[in-house]
Amino acid sequence: MLYREAGQLSTSYAMERRTFRLRQDRVGLWLLLGFAFIAVPWLGNDYWFSAILLPLLVLSLAGLGLNLLTGYAGQLSLGSAAFMAVGAFAAYNLQLRVPGLPLLVSFALGGVIAALVAVLFGLPSLRIKGFYLLVATLAAQFVVEWVLTRFSWFTNDNASGVITSPPLLIAGLDFSSPRGRYLLTLAVVVVLFWLGKNLVRSELGRNWMAVRDMDTAAAVIGIRLFKAKLLAFAISGFYLGVAGSLWAFAYLGTVEPHGFDLSRSFQVLFIIIIGGLGSVLGNVLGAAFIVLFPILLANLFGLLPGGLIDSGQLENIQKMLFGALIIAFLIKEPEGLARLWQRFRQRARIWPLRY
Repeated sequence: MLYREAGQLSTSYAMERRTFRLRQDRVGLWLLLGFAFIAVPWLGNDYWFSAILLPLLVLSLAGLGLNLLTGYAGQLSLGSAAFMAVGAFAAYNLQLRVPGLPLLVSFALGGVIAALVAVLFGLPSLRIKGFYLLVATLAAQFVVEWVLTRFSWFTNDNASGVITSPPLLIAGLDFSSPRGRYLLTLAVVVVLFWLGKNLVRSELGRNWMAVRDMDTAAAVIGIRLFKAKLLAFAISGFYLGVAGSLWAFAYLGTVEPHGFDLSRSFQVLFIIIIGGLGSVLGNVLGAAFIVLFPILLANLFGLLPGGLIDSGQLENIQKMLFGALIIAFLIKEPEGLARLWQRFRQRARIWPLRY
């Protein structure tokens, strides 16, 4: 069989706790990473790097940050873009005002500052939940955007409110080219995804899932809700802050506070809905859908006779189709694209046999 598991035995606890227990999964992962780090930079062009791969990677990381909070810990949030903005502007000011600070350290410190802000807005989760918590986190969206717009210090007194990323120099190497920005983003995303995968399999991840399923029962068995919920907001804010830094520095190059508006928060929320709540892989699948679907529609409508559909109508049609697909996902496959991948793996395990 294609996905044969016979003979792959775990002879120690460390082998049992491996992230990928099956040999096929480990080989497939290394082949995928080799293709992403070696083949794609050699075969890709500037359009693929700048318009497709970079937003896909950054949105995948942002989706993972929200999924840790909502999909695993069960805490609803609509402040994702606000925490991305905090990370981006914090990293910018650290690079501007701390001479000689390494770029990756700026990204990490920007994520830490975003984590602190996320904890501040996550404090209401100790008393409220559900829709009320969603509204409380929505306040972060408007407060952060107002602060960044009102106080020009955050934008180095730029009259337009736009920040421009410095040269992407790491260990003397310049990553400012489209290929370099792709490799930098890919390396950061791979490391954080590996950490996130191990995090959800740890004791903290199990505590989050217990709180998500029934917080009262979790408290009864000894799980500290205060610690679990605030750690979920902190780690989610860190991931979103790093994603915001990559969005501003590696993808756009320039960004303003309005670039992290409420629509960006909804975009990250749609990623985890389409990809699958409580799934690490689902964030990549959801981001791929978000990024590639509009491009696919534009190419399909481009095949129609000229003048039949203008650009304004095309944008409205894309929004309607996108909304209809989200409703269809919620109805037909509420567990998202990740569940479809799991079904494919289950079939591969007994191929060529049938159920």
